[in-house]
Amino acid sequence: MVIKDTALTTIKRGATEILLESELEERLLLGKPLKIKAGFDPTAPDLHIGHTVLINKMRQFQDLGHEVTFLIGDFTAMIGDPSGKNTTRPPLSKEEVLANAKTYEEQIFKILIPEKTKIAFNSQWLQKLTPIDMIKLAATYTVARMLERDDFHKRYQENKPIAIHEFLYPLLQGYDSVALKTDIELGGSDQKFNLLMGRELQKHFGQKPQIVLMMPLLEGLDGVQKMSKSLGNYIGINDSPQEMFGKLMSISDELMWRYFELLSFRSLTEINKWHEEIKNNEVNPRDIKVKLALEIVERFHNKAAALQAHEEFNARFQRGVIPDNIDTITININADEIPLSNLLKQVNLVPSTSEAIRLINQGGVKIDGQKVEDQGLRIKKNSEHIYQVGKRRFAKVKVGF
Repeated sequence: MVIKDTALTTIKRGATEILLESELEERLLLGKPLKIKAGFDPTAPDLHIGHTVLINKMRQFQDLGHEVTFLIGDFTAMIGDPSGKNTTRPPLSKEEVLANAKTYEEQIFKILIPEKTKIAFNSQWLQKLTPIDMIKLAATYTVARMLERDDFHKRYQENKPIAIHEFLYPLLQGYDSVALKTDIELGGSDQKFNLLMGRELQKHFGQKPQIVLMMPLLEGLDGVQKMSKSLGNYIGINDSPQEMFGKLMSISDELMWRYFELLSFRSLTEINKWHEEIKNNEVNPRDIKVKLALEIVERFHNKAAALQAHEEFNARFQRGVIPDNIDTITININADEIPLSNLLKQVNLVPSTSEAIRLINQGGVKIDGQKVEDQGLRIKKNSEHIYQVGKRRFAKVKVGF
């Protein structure tokens, strides 16, 4: 019973919902390895640490002795998951899907144990379904039930088009569970409808229905919206150690605990101890955040890279040292001068000149380590300086060379 309770605590860590928890407890009591799967559609080439919330949970199941399958939805990616979308998602080509899938295989083993991980592609069974098979599969669910799904319901109410192939997506994801005889399927909290479809189809095909374990969508660096490359609030798995460390140190103290729960492999006992120490003013939150940053950078790079990133971070932000390895950018201008705000935009240190002016007024822009106070400052031709925006963005710029 002690083993079961320990396992249950680990499995439940960070989960938003488990359906059904009583069934999970029953299967854990049997003491047999369970078949765990999580599916990922390779819709983009790179993963960010928001994606690793599920992958971390898969690693926890591996450590508990269960069988883990990392399912690459190469077939379903060509349909496109409509979850959370208010428009029909354009399908990807087979070539795009396969290229992205290859990068996924390379990235996941920074977390999962290779020899204990099964990689499967759902095209292995889905492309073998005949037209008759597809019709029978479609007959297991009604249009009315499909329209119960939040995104479909909303689009239907707003008279926005829903393509027939979008109804196939949850059915095909559900059929993946039938093909793999899954005991537990992991997914994001936005995937509830699709995950429960797996339970329904397993019942239809005479299998024991899977347990559904849902994990939250990780907030990005802003602490508000979910992590997304399109929003620019992400930490990429392939980010440099320095960039990754700096981004992690930039999160709020409140968000730090969320990241510890979902991204760290530290014990909850240890994390709760740090929480109490900070609450009692026994330790600086920054020191605890360093522990998180070191752990994550080491996971995706190595210990030496993590320690070096820490040292460079301290040098840059605590001692005001400008980093050595700054890229040099050369820009040519026709006039004798260029407004600083235009220069900053041109070298991609800011998204717009208005943002540059705002940051200058707030004291967030430096030239050669000196704070700029004049928003109308103009940079002369044939000059070379190091420009800094905020704490982490640097560029060495030659003008007119």
